[in-house]
Amino acid sequence: MTLVDDPKTLVSTVWLSDHLRDPDLRVLDASWYLPDQNRDPKAEYDKAHIPGARFFDIDEISDLRSDLPHMAPPVEKFMSRMRAMGVGDGHQVVVYDGSGLFSAARVWWLFRLMGKTDVAVLDGGLPKWLAEGRPVTDAPPVIRDRHMTVSRQNQMVKDVTEVARASKLGTHTIIDARAPARFKGEAAEPRPGLRSGHIPKSRNVFFKDLLATDGTMKSPAALRAVFDAAGVDLTKPAITSCGSGVTAAVVSLALARIGKTDQSLYDGSWSEWGMYADLPLATGDA
Repeated sequence: MTLVDDPKTLVSTVWLSDHLRDPDLRVLDASWYLPDQNRDPKAEYDKAHIPGARFFDIDEISDLRSDLPHMAPPVEKFMSRMRAMGVGDGHQVVVYDGSGLFSAARVWWLFRLMGKTDVAVLDGGLPKWLAEGRPVTDAPPVIRDRHMTVSRQNQMVKDVTEVARASKLGTHTIIDARAPARFKGEAAEPRPGLRSGHIPKSRNVFFKDLLATDGTMKSPAALRAVFDAAGVDLTKPAITSCGSGVTAAVVSLALARIGKTDQSLYDGSWSEWGMYADLPLATGDA
């Protein structure tokens, strides 16, 4: 199926190629990898990136006051980092990553959290771009300051207290993007010291199940089928979760693709929930 480009959610490599020289387009490389992948995203960016792309450091552009990994940054920090990267008001932003469709969705969600809606993920990311023989460069982009106005959308993020309440009362559908073995508590967590299992009453939608074999996102109809098969009640507001708030955003993007607007992301995710012995835990499919 041919992707229907939407500059507010997902655009194709063809769309980006056609718009690459637009003066108000800003491309961001938001590659980020798990420690066991032994990949250096900044080094890879320096070696080859889509022409004009800036590097978005997910770990640095975060709330470094928190002990949890890459939590959403304070508004002031986000604004200053974007200004330094030449990203501001009036820009159409396209985010990609080196995995295909993985960490880019986290930065898409961050922009939305900050009230910026003219932002899309590149479907299939850098792997698809390279597979099609499209250009890359090692040249740094030319940066010009651009003012950014931010209006944080607090309803788009949930903290542990809000998620605990939603789980207990069943007011929201909680969707966990981790691999099934981690969700069921059958596999140890990659971060030391965390319990194994999931938030009670949550549903498991492994983020990779939302992607086609070529790494692009499935069609809206196919996405709905994945959510239905997982028992997700889309009549309730949704909360997405994962290990540390990265792949939860892939689920958030998929929900946006099917038109679901009443959704939020649990930023602490299992890195937080799995840390506290006094929070309830479920295992298996239940």
